[in-house]
Amino acid sequence: MSYDIAIVGAGIAGASLAAELAPHARVILLEAESQPGYHSTGRSAAFWSETYGGPRIQPLTSASGPALRAGGFLDPLGSLHIGRAGDRARAESFIAEFAHSGIGLHAIDPASLVPGLRPEWSVGVLEASCAYIDVAGLHAACLGTARRAGADLRARAALVAARREGGGWLLQTGAGEVRAEMVVNAAGAWADPVASLFGARPLCIQPYRRTLVQLRTDPEAPHGMPHVADLSGAFYFKPEAGGKLWLSPHDETPVDPSDVQPEEMDVAIAIDRLEGVVDWKIAAVERKWAGLRSFAPDRLPIYGFDPQVPGLFWCAGQGGFGIQTAPAAAMLAAALLLGRTPDPLVAALDPADYAPGRFG
Repeated sequence: MSYDIAIVGAGIAGASLAAELAPHARVILLEAESQPGYHSTGRSAAFWSETYGGPRIQPLTSASGPALRAGGFLDPLGSLHIGRAGDRARAESFIAEFAHSGIGLHAIDPASLVPGLRPEWSVGVLEASCAYIDVAGLHAACLGTARRAGADLRARAALVAARREGGGWLLQTGAGEVRAEMVVNAAGAWADPVASLFGARPLCIQPYRRTLVQLRTDPEAPHGMPHVADLSGAFYFKPEAGGKLWLSPHDETPVDPSDVQPEEMDVAIAIDRLEGVVDWKIAAVERKWAGLRSFAPDRLPIYGFDPQVPGLFWCAGQGGFGIQTAPAAAMLAAALLLGRTPDPLVAALDPADYAPGRFG
């Protein structure tokens, strides 16, 4: 089977890029698991926040907003960033960081939005634009768009070996042999091991474990309450349908690429931190899971051709913001791959900021 572009990894990075590329090239998605999006995309906390990831990620997130809204993938949520009295300077700095971004951030009494908030949590910053994001719907839509445009998807097709042949690549996978002119490394936590199969230098992309817990509380998580995040980064939680609450201790534990599972200690830490914020009782722990967030050393994503290996393109290192930035990232990466003018939504982004060559 011969293609213009083979994409290794069918999570949100690979799927969104395939949707952009498939109308213009013969594309195949190679997924190691039995279903796409198993490790990171399918275990997302499922919110879209323009401040998440910091000011250097915000342009990608904001540029993705119009496409996500047009597709019906965002629903109103809002985000409340909270702190104690000693965090007032941190809150002011947080607002100042995004002063020229166009994001509406303003100080607010956090108790007005979170019933049962303990009185020491007196500092609040409201980010009204934060939204629920339909991760499963977005991922499925990207895969569907790619397929309708002629892209192929092979599951259980882990990359085993690659060699340069006739100006392109011959790939040995768990589902057979594939030839492609170019290959995109969208393998998430496995991006460095995949790069090594092509003879490329690894870029020190480190996977981290992030824990999430679904709780039933007494009283139930109020309908209409925003996503709540600690200004110092120790937790976040948000209401879900049926009065459920999703909670994370905002952990980042370095791990090897693997099928990560939640640690009981991290679950206990998350609950302890929540109990220090609100006076609700924990009625039940209904679910707990963990996912992978994979970062480059400078915590910016990597989009661009490898500086030493011909025909190898990186689309990796997207950390925990790969879903909320997916439309813009895919538009930018597709323009680079196809040698086309970028979509106006991403025309202001500088590809050099994300190029793999920035690591020397």
